[in-house]
Amino acid sequence: MQVTRHRRRVQKERSGFLSRRFGRRIPLVTAGTSALALVAAGAAFAQTHQFGTEQVGQTTHNGQVIASDQYLAPYGEHLVVNNGKIMSSTVSPDGTHLAASVTDGNAALAVVDLNGWKVQQVVGNAASSSPRIKGNDVGQEGPTYSPDGKQLWLGQTNGYTRFTVNADGTVADPTYIAIPADGAKHALVGAAVFSADGSTVYSAVNGQNRVVAIDTATGSIEQSWAVGNAPRGLVQVGDKLYVSNEGGRPAKPGDTTINSYGTQVPADPETGATTTGTVSVIDLAHPADAVSSIDVGLHPTALYAEKGALFVTDTASNDVSVIDTAKDKVVQTISTQPWPEASVGYEPDAVTLTDDGHLLVTLGRANAVAVYRYNSPLEPVSYVGLLPTDYFPSEIASVGRQVVVSNTRGIDALRPTTSAGHGTHDTTSSVQRFTLPDDSVIRAQTSKVFRQNGWTAGSVKFAKGKDRGRPVPVPARLGDPSTIKHVFLIVKENRTYDQVLGDMPEGNGDPSLTEFGENVTPNQHAMASQFGLYDNTYDIGTNSAEGHNWLMQADNPEYTESSAGEYARSYDTEDDALGHQKSGFLWTGAQAAGKSVRDFGEFQQFLTKPSGSSWQNLYCDAKNMDATGQGSAYTLNSSSPIPSLNDVSVHGFAKFDTSVPDVYREQVWKQDFEKNGPANLNMFWLSSDHTGGPASASAQVADNDLATGRIVDEISHSKYWKDSAIFVVEDDSQAGLDHVDGHRAPIQIISPWSQHGEVDSHYYSQITVIRTIEQILGIHPMNQKDSAATPMTRAFTGHPDYTPFTALPNRTSLTDGLSTPPSCGVDTPAPQDPKAAAVPATKVPAAEKPLASQWDSWKSKQRLTGPNAVPDYANPAQMNHYTWYQTHNWAKPYPGEKKLYAPNDVPGAYIPSSENDG
Repeated sequence: MQVTRHRRRVQKERSGFLSRRFGRRIPLVTAGTSALALVAAGAAFAQTHQFGTEQVGQTTHNGQVIASDQYLAPYGEHLVVNNGKIMSSTVSPDGTHLAASVTDGNAALAVVDLNGWKVQQVVGNAASSSPRIKGNDVGQEGPTYSPDGKQLWLGQTNGYTRFTVNADGTVADPTYIAIPADGAKHALVGAAVFSADGSTVYSAVNGQNRVVAIDTATGSIEQSWAVGNAPRGLVQVGDKLYVSNEGGRPAKPGDTTINSYGTQVPADPETGATTTGTVSVIDLAHPADAVSSIDVGLHPTALYAEKGALFVTDTASNDVSVIDTAKDKVVQTISTQPWPEASVGYEPDAVTLTDDGHLLVTLGRANAVAVYRYNSPLEPVSYVGLLPTDYFPSEIASVGRQVVVSNTRGIDALRPTTSAGHGTHDTTSSVQRFTLPDDSVIRAQTSKVFRQNGWTAGSVKFAKGKDRGRPVPVPARLGDPSTIKHVFLIVKENRTYDQVLGDMPEGNGDPSLTEFGENVTPNQHAMASQFGLYDNTYDIGTNSAEGHNWLMQADNPEYTESSAGEYARSYDTEDDALGHQKSGFLWTGAQAAGKSVRDFGEFQQFLTKPSGSSWQNLYCDAKNMDATGQGSAYTLNSSSPIPSLNDVSVHGFAKFDTSVPDVYREQVWKQDFEKNGPANLNMFWLSSDHTGGPASASAQVADNDLATGRIVDEISHSKYWKDSAIFVVEDDSQAGLDHVDGHRAPIQIISPWSQHGEVDSHYYSQITVIRTIEQILGIHPMNQKDSAATPMTRAFTGHPDYTPFTALPNRTSLTDGLSTPPSCGVDTPAPQDPKAAAVPATKVPAAEKPLASQWDSWKSKQRLTGPNAVPDYANPAQMNHYTWYQTHNWAKPYPGEKKLYAPNDVPGAYIPSSENDG
């Protein structure tokens, strides 16, 4: 209600504000007028058009709006779990309870009473947990009940925690059972299965490419078998163990390979994606025999065996392999592509068979369960339809006549909080149940799933033959000409809309949550004024591992989604073939369309730099480069393990490292731009607004703002400006607060062809940004998500305004907060605007120096710089508290709290932990 009242007030004020600021009345963009304009242009409508100006979190007649261009309206009933994301779950043998491994909610295990329909117990490493376990890390699969239901094994990084199950379904008496690391390779257990007598647990050891047999009484490893790459699912049929190998078979001589957790796996040289998928077969009756292998689709994950058939979800191939277990042969492959417009991106990830012969497959990225009629392995299934779920269904079970589904993200980041807004780590999950309805109901629900995903006929249109329309900024058909030839995608790190633009009165902002207002980000504010303010745009991911994937792949593949419980195998998946979808990346799509690409740090995994290249030295070097035009005095080398990206990268442009100022990156780009000009697609990673480096938080964001402003200035004063478009986005909004939703983020669309001076409150997302770039450059959409998205046609105009942008000087000193000043002197900023909120001094008050010292010690352990620098390595709750304290001069508690906290006392400092996250 508060947001609604605020929006009405803002809308009344906007016209007057804009008139004052721009000297003319600027009409608001409205759903009705833009819809008419799009109809006249002949564009096909997909999901985003349906949202209008709806906001994430609102419930409409189509369902609840979420940040991934979807509505939620699950079939049956659901139980929202406010204890983080469910990574995996298992129903107890008696069907009364569901045990779920959870993450991002200060716990590792949740036990749900299915009869009482409530969360009965939550277990983790918090002092208040009863029982208490050693850590909150969890793997991709499990937990697993013993056949008699008296034990529960929870998979963790290097083994299992074994619980006793009480008569009421709760767990007690945790005992840790370790599986030794193999050098640098952790055990990273996958699925587990008990022998029929309960004496042995067989475990897929994902990180070591093997399966082990564990004595349940002693915890000792009795036997080990080498299998394929990244074993994950596991099921026993008679005397045989079947293991799904997500990374496929071991590499052979002559294979093109890419790394995955220290193993070179067969991979495509362009996309970097795995090219094989296998199921290993272990003969338990003859355990010394060689392990055999069955070829299946890509990224085999879940296994389910019933009535002589083994069902394998091939998550990246978007199908289900049916194996006849008598012959160990694939006898049928079931397509899970419900929408003709796109062949990939639905991500089947769990499967079960009901007593009445219905095969049910969860489609994680489509928020749906696919229903098929099934009779036997050799008889083709018949497709019935879809049933809607909550956000990202990941497990499914048939319990009597009931179907139980676990949804990893539940209703998205809407966990109850005392703060003044939400962050992306306010994650939820849900458990859903229903009785399978008759076919007519399923068909009706199928239409609902199509609407909720925006699956509309004609969403992807192509120019035919020589039939080319006149150039427009965003063509309705792929292959038609655009007035825009050069696209620049600038990716920043971790800010919400309110943190940066909440102080702009014409937008729907909350200035009380603004940490980096106009005196810190004068260029971002000026660009919003000149080129338009977008106050209803959303990032999708929770962290960088997800955010960069959404931008480069228009998806966060299931592998990364399911890795969030520990992130020990890989965090940013640039260096892991398992994180790459088979349809490729934005840049490979551009190359396939005949467009040139140039990359400046984005999606780079590796960075080498000389020992002398401190933040201070690179800052001084940037000043010298700017003054003299000379090249850098330092040799930095960033690179990618993906050949197609490495080949188009400027290696002197640094990837993430908080000891590299963005003004240095800007100078490296500028010299390349002035020498070589732009490519058709130019990608940047400007990461200083992540904060946590040597300078203060405000100084780092000011550095990022100045670098961005200078890049826009350079482009807009060049001969390329007339046919350029610059998209400035965040990779994710991390755990920063926003009063609308934690995923809401600042965005700029800067071009002569963009709508200038408007406030656009239409729902947009990272996916719509990527789809817009695809339409401009003629890039075929990568999967069903960007295929269904509506290009941001309404953000552009056919009447260009060629007025360039002139960068504003920074008003916050870039060297503020440094313990050692640079040799070239401290930065002297321009005067602050007295009409904007002042930037607090960074000198720590005497009374808070002991507290600030604890935070400095914490920061030194967060991998913010150096060869192993990782974006978002720091715990998100801690990182945002630290930034808040810095930007409020250690004088104001974090919103919703009454005091300042030391790092280890921060409320909600939950997994992903400081060792793993994200």
